[in-house]
Amino acid sequence: MSPFQHGEVFVTEDGKETDLDLGHYERFIDENLTRESNFTTGLIYQSLIQRERAGDFLGGTVQVIPHVTNAIKARFARIEEVTDADVVITELGGTIGDIESQPFVEAIRQFRKERGMANVAIIHVSLVPYIAAAHEVKTKPTQHSVKELRSMGIQPDFIVCRSSHAVEPSIREKIANFCDVDADCVFENNDLPSIYDVPAHLKEQGFDRKVCERLGLDTRVSDLSGWQDFTASMHTANALATTTRIYVVGKYTQLPDAYLSVIEALHHSGIFYGRHVDIRLVNGEELTEESVDEELKDADGILVPGGFGIRGVDGKMVAIRRAREQKIPYLGICLGMQTAVIEFARDVVGLEGANSAEFAPETAYPVIDLMPDQEDITDKGGTMRLGSYPCKVVPATLAFEAYGSELIYERHRHRF
Repeated sequence: MSPFQHGEVFVTEDGKETDLDLGHYERFIDENLTRESNFTTGLIYQSLIQRERAGDFLGGTVQVIPHVTNAIKARFARIEEVTDADVVITELGGTIGDIESQPFVEAIRQFRKERGMANVAIIHVSLVPYIAAAHEVKTKPTQHSVKELRSMGIQPDFIVCRSSHAVEPSIREKIANFCDVDADCVFENNDLPSIYDVPAHLKEQGFDRKVCERLGLDTRVSDLSGWQDFTASMHTANALATTTRIYVVGKYTQLPDAYLSVIEALHHSGIFYGRHVDIRLVNGEELTEESVDEELKDADGILVPGGFGIRGVDGKMVAIRRAREQKIPYLGICLGMQTAVIEFARDVVGLEGANSAEFAPETAYPVIDLMPDQEDITDKGGTMRLGSYPCKVVPATLAFEAYGSELIYERHRHRF
């Protein structure tokens, strides 16, 4: 998946490369999810092809129904078995009507029928666009979306209206009427200052209570006081006049989601320290010695995140050199650390032409090299060092001061 289209790749603790949404789920529920928490169309088809080649179907015809849908349902059931969860929340990405999602929609229909209607709740998130010229929101896209969903055999239990503006009760009643859903089962999810405001906003509408009732679960009183304290601290920090300006120098800056976890971590640290963090994204491909003074003139800190390939590296090196010479706090993550090593080797140690073997395999000074366990690997998919690995931290260093421990665990995604 291209970072320009889908944002960053999120890596689970056990080394699964997933969509960035899974990172949001981890941050929201404070749980380390696993490879069982994500599967794609490609994974389903790959497993079926492997089974067919192994003779599991005894020469029979392999079809979307029942073989693909059965494989999807098996993955639904597997996460329940592996985690012993009471409730499994499953997100189906995309838009109703997409060709890619049709086998998944059919699998959900079958799964609901097999498990019993009382045990599976369908929540449909639908866009309710605001037409600025008319000063009103439009319900037709939602009506047609639900109509399409019902034509596939699925009647949603709840509709969540995603909109840039508030969706008034009268509009929600209209949606309920045309989509055959109870009026108190239509909720608004309009734009809010932060994504972390969404849980409290839905709770105010009784969303949690209605879902529990639908699934026959005890509607206990949920305590969101800790969460609300967090969001209050977040808004307080964002309103502060004292600002810490951090420049993130990368090559996927056209889409901020390509660095989502980095951006979220910076915001979280600002909340912890009571500072407003102003994050500026800088395209490393356009940063030069001539432009760096203007581009990074008021930087309180510079961060170069991970990436692949040589494109944009020269601009990153310019930023790193400025951070070193001007004594600006610098954090290099993955490729950002590697480029800092290269810059130091060239400009401080004096190793002319020092480089990474990734960019210049014939360099005389490969200060960054391919890891030994990667040398004989030819397949590129899912074969990097992935997931959580232990790391020993040297005492009396900034790293030790930050972590407070000699043994830490960090997630990896790299070959060099």
